[in-house]
Amino acid sequence: MTETPHHPPITLSPIGVIASDYPDKFGIPRQPGLAPAARASLILVPPFDDPLAVRGLEDFSHLWLTFLFHLSPEQVGAKDWTPLVRPPRLGGNAKVGVFASRSTHRPNRLGLSLVELVEIDTRRGVRLMLGGADLVSGTPVIDIKPYLPWAEARPDARAGFAPEAPLKLPVAFSDAAMTALAKRPDGDSLHELIQQVLAQDPRPAYRQGAEARLYGVRLRDVDVRFQVVAADAVARIEVVEIVAA
Repeated sequence: MTETPHHPPITLSPIGVIASDYPDKFGIPRQPGLAPAARASLILVPPFDDPLAVRGLEDFSHLWLTFLFHLSPEQVGAKDWTPLVRPPRLGGNAKVGVFASRSTHRPNRLGLSLVELVEIDTRRGVRLMLGGADLVSGTPVIDIKPYLPWAEARPDARAGFAPEAPLKLPVAFSDAAMTALAKRPDGDSLHELIQQVLAQDPRPAYRQGAEARLYGVRLRDVDVRFQVVAADAVARIEVVEIVAA
């Protein structure tokens, strides 16, 4: 009989931390690239903030980030192991194996995100400006690798229970919400971000029937309050107000 190999504990040191438009995990797109207006930066921490470590990275347009789902409960030991999860794409009801999903509730809480590299700032340490990130502020990043489209883009690959991008709902803004945006210097980009985030209906999957309940999602420094309404059996998002968080 072959013995199961045993490995000593592995220690990972974050190389940097994320600062993003998402102060809370509620509302974050469930995959990268779905809200390209989202701004984020990766600030490398000592001793990994040496500009030599990113030499040549400017020649790549996209990066893979390996990160830690630091807001998910830590699972320690076999008693916390959960082999089945409920993906939102299946309505939050059907279960699949955790390794057949991208759930945040994973044995080691590791995530993988494909982001656009917009700019590299090495004036004080290293800061990478990113586009389309799906990461909450404070996320510890474990590693960076450049994306190679000729090796990693496989349009003919099967995508299981998520074969297509999620459907988007139309988003409308109240007069009060538009007035609040008009007063901000970043009003146009914030409007675009709100539209991209809410179009994906960030509510929990089990609540995604039409209802008039008021929800709030924090983006940048504001609380965006919205509701989902149905007219002629077609659901839409209505932004009711935008207030300081």
